[in-house]
This record gives sequence, structure tokens and C-alpha cells, in this order.
Amino acid sequence: MYLAIAGFVMIVVFMALIMTKKMSPILSLMLIPVLFALGLGFDIHTIGKISMAGVKKVAPTGVMLFFAIIYFSLMLEADMFDGIIKKILVWVKGDPVKICVGTAALATCISLDGDGSTTYLVCTSALILIHSKVGIRPVILPAIVLLENSVMNILPWGGPTARVLAALHLELTEVFNPMIPGMVLGSIYVWFMAYHWGKQERKRIGTVNFTDESVTATANDTERDESILRPKLVPFNLILTVLVLVVLITDVLPSAIVFMLGTGIALMANYPNMKQQSKRLADVGSNAVPVVGMVFAAGILTGIMTGTKMIDAMSVAIVGLIPESLGTHMAFISSFLSLPGVFFLTNDAYYFGVLPVLEHAASNFGIPAAQMGIAALIGQGAHLLSPLVPSTYLLVGLNKIELADLQRFAILPAIGVSLIWLMTALALGILHF
Repeated sequence: MYLAIAGFVMIVVFMALIMTKKMSPILSLMLIPVLFALGLGFDIHTIGKISMAGVKKVAPTGVMLFFAIIYFSLMLEADMFDGIIKKILVWVKGDPVKICVGTAALATCISLDGDGSTTYLVCTSALILIHSKVGIRPVILPAIVLLENSVMNILPWGGPTARVLAALHLELTEVFNPMIPGMVLGSIYVWFMAYHWGKQERKRIGTVNFTDESVTATANDTERDESILRPKLVPFNLILTVLVLVVLITDVLPSAIVFMLGTGIALMANYPNMKQQSKRLADVGSNAVPVVGMVFAAGILTGIMTGTKMIDAMSVAIVGLIPESLGTHMAFISSFLSLPGVFFLTNDAYYFGVLPVLEHAASNFGIPAAQMGIAALIGQGAHLLSPLVPSTYLLVGLNKIELADLQRFAILPAIGVSLIWLMTALALGILHF
């Protein structure tokens, strides 16, 4: 029990420090778990070993993010998105409503690959200039993208659904198919929120009238190094980017390898001179360092939580909160438990640690495993706002905002996604009270 208490207190302390901005997320991720592990009596050698195990686990994600950021930074600076941005600026006519709804539409399309990092990179790279030029609050772009990615994240190849299927030994049709109506309504809800925020911004800042001439002036109003622009290679860069995304979606190669190869090809094609290549890598690499550092720091947190068995103890404590008299309502209760469950624990910890225990208890009351699996996915609405999700640090880093600001702005709408899923499941008889 003391391990469970320590685990929950550690998460609360960590959340309090970053939300009150008393400590940066990267320092909190590295230092707070180590201090708690020392307080629990673990020696420094053990702490180092389990921390490294956590870092190794996130290493593929860290490598992928490093080269993905470099790749899209190269594409952005080489002029690939400028033409697209100018056309969008003219089309939306500087209307915040159209811009916000368009952001949701793009996030829906890009999220089909099931990878949050790719969605954040593409959407931010393509739209951040539009949002900033019009004057839309910086937190709105990441909020819209994160909410829509939360909906699409339960696609079978997105991660959570695959974990549920593996943990409960279920077929895809038993869990994912019943969730499709909720996903459709969830996306409509996110698009509505985008429209609502757009209306607020239109009322606050009005509509910016962009003409072809003003768009060109706006797009060029910052100092840019002409020597790194590659307008003649825009078609090649677009084709290369599409190929990179296709390979990612089809899962032909590991995502880290895809972006490593893509970066290599992009560098050779756009900057064939070796000195230019080194200079571009040094310049754009600085964009990747803070985000990748955050990912590896998160590895220390998850490694210590797993290695000290705090995760296991927290799982048992969560199950113990449910009185036996409420056993027939286990699926309904589990849908609510999944919201804090996947927020304060990693997906692996919840779906492979907590869910099997909950399902075993529910089976004693005749509740099908598929219902428990669906209930476990309902909490995914707010999962991506958890400080334990590495890709979220990429999102806030790209948009130059604080995680705490994004959490405060988007947490209630994110919970709304989960509530829509729950109400849909109850209305269609997929879950029972």
C-alpha cells in the first residue's frame, strides 16, 4: 500500500509543480521520481538501472521525434509550405472560424495514420503561421489538434485499442466496431469546439482581410535566409513528404527509420554541399533537442514507476476502490475509472496492469470482456493531456506554449470527448448502467 500511496503522491507533486510553473517539466520528470525512489529506500545503483530501462523503452520514440523534427524543419525552411499557406490564407480570408475548423479538418485527415507525433508535426508546420498571422491565441491550434487526435487515437493501429485487444484476448470487431459511432460523434464535437473557439476569436480580433498581395507581404514579413530557400524543389519535397507519410501509414518500416532516411534524402536533394548539410543540421537540430530531451526525461519517470513496482501497487489500489456490491455495474464504473486511469498511468500500465484485474472481477458478475475493453477506451478522451505522454511535449514545444496552459484550456473539452463516447455507448446498448 505504501508504494501505491507514494506513486499517487509523486504524480500529484509532479502535476502541481508543472501546473503552477514552479519547476520545468523536464526537470520534474528527471528529479522528482529519483527523489521519491530514494525516499522509498532504493539504492542509487538500482535507481540508475531502472531509470535506464525506462529510457531505453522510449529511445525509439526519441529517435523518431529527433529526425521527424529535423525533417519537417528542413521542409519548412526550404519553402515547401509557403505556397500552401498563402493559398489557405486567401481562401479563409483571415476568418478565425474558417481557420479553426480547417485546423480540425486537417487534424482529422493526418490523424488517420494513428501516430500523434506525425499529426502534431504536420498540422503545426502547415498552420502555425496562419494562426499567428491572424492573431489567434497560441493555445487554440494545439488544443484542436490534440482533441481530434484523441478521437482518432483509438483506431486499431493507434495504440490503445491494440493494447486492449492483446490484454483481453479479443477480436478487433468486438471492441473497435462498437466504438465507431462514438468516434464520429466525437469528431463532430471537436469540430464544433473548433467552430466555437473560432467564433470567440472572430469576436475578439475580427477578420483579417488577406489579398494575394497582402498574403505575399505577410508571408515574407520576417527575415529569412534566401540561401536556404528551395522554391524550385517544392514539387520534389511535396512528393517526398507524401511518400514518407505513406510509408509511415503502411508500417513498411519503423517510423524512426522512415524519418532518418527521409532526412537523409531531403538533405542530399536540397543541400548537396557537405558544408550546407552540416550547417542545416546544426541549425534545425536545436529545434529537436528540447523535445527529445523531454521524451528521455519521461523515460526516467516511467522506468522508476515500473521498476519500483509503484505502478503495480497503484493498479491494485484502483481495483480495491470498487465495492463488491457494485460488481454488476463494473463496465459502467470502469468507463469512469479509465479517465483518471489512463491520465495518471501509462497506457501500458493501465491496459496491461489494471484492465485485466478489472475484467477478471467483472467476469464473476457475467459482464463480457468486450464491454470491459470498450469501457477502458472511453477514458482516452483526456489521455493525451497526461504528462506521461511523450508526444504531447512535442506538441507544446512546436507551438511554444506551456503544458500547463494547454491542460487548463483543453482538459474540460477533452473530458467532453469521453462523456460523448460514454453516452453513445449507453444509448446504443453497447454498455449498460
